[in-house]
Amino acid sequence: MSNVRVAILGTGAISQVVHLPILTELEGAEVMAVCDVDRPKATAIANRFEVPRVFRTDDEVFASRDVDAVVICTPSHQHEAQAIAALESGKHVLVERPLALTAEGARRVIEVAERTGRTVMVALNNRYRPDILALHPFIKGGEFGELFFVRAGWLNRKVRTVRPTWRHRRATAGGGVLMDLGTQALDLCLWLLGYPAVARVSAYMHPGEGMEVEDSAAVMLRLKDGPTVSIEVTWSLLGPRDRHYLQVLGSHGAGSTSPLSVYKEVEHGLLDVTPNVVVGRENAYKASYRQQLAHFIAAARGEQEAALPHDQVELVRLVELAYRSAAEGRELDA
Repeated sequence: MSNVRVAILGTGAISQVVHLPILTELEGAEVMAVCDVDRPKATAIANRFEVPRVFRTDDEVFASRDVDAVVICTPSHQHEAQAIAALESGKHVLVERPLALTAEGARRVIEVAERTGRTVMVALNNRYRPDILALHPFIKGGEFGELFFVRAGWLNRKVRTVRPTWRHRRATAGGGVLMDLGTQALDLCLWLLGYPAVARVSAYMHPGEGMEVEDSAAVMLRLKDGPTVSIEVTWSLLGPRDRHYLQVLGSHGAGSTSPLSVYKEVEHGLLDVTPNVVVGRENAYKASYRQQLAHFIAAARGEQEAALPHDQVELVRLVELAYRSAAEGRELDA
């Protein structure tokens, strides 16, 4: 089959560090264009990655017959409208998280994808991490017994902010670190459990200095039937490096990441059944993006199935509830 011709909207850090380096060398993909309101920046980046075309407006991308798929790396408040416009123009879409700032917005995107028959995926790359893929079968197969606690954290080192960006404004980001890192951490926990029904939500948030949004957040979910789920995220870790972790505790076993560790209770004691995961030269972060982008390209070519992300409606709804819980200072029914 012919290559999937890709255009990338937004030329910020995630485009430069992840999408462009991977897609320009990924089999089956051909990066045809980048688009950014900052034309000189977009031109410089296109030259660096040998991308042939630079568009200034989204409409030029959506109208182009030389583009089959769009990767959306713009500020969060633009995701919904851009995803819908791209789908309506017949393009396949991969959008950086969140899919939309509201649950209703996420639902609208999925409805358009259903109607147009095009692929839409959300860049939830942690689902594709080698260690997570090794841990997932133990959880799905019930090998840890009855689960009672699932916890995830994404703690980024504190970086001095010279001036606020779109990420630090509620109107453009929809929230702070919970919308940025928390959606990924919360999605990972819920995805590993099969997106179970949630009974109650409680959250605490710490306001960021010199910004409109929170820089730290803790969220706890009480499931209707299953373990308690909790996440902790921050942009303000004072330490030598970022920290990412996941812990799953059950009646007959436990698993964790960073590093990967899996233990099961057997008749004669505790057995280390940690799988041997080989990542290669790439770090787990970039390897996970490579896997997801390969899945997206294969889906756009009709070689693999990519289920519509209906679970993202529930994810954004729970995030909305978490913000309400923190604002009202109480636990809320889900």
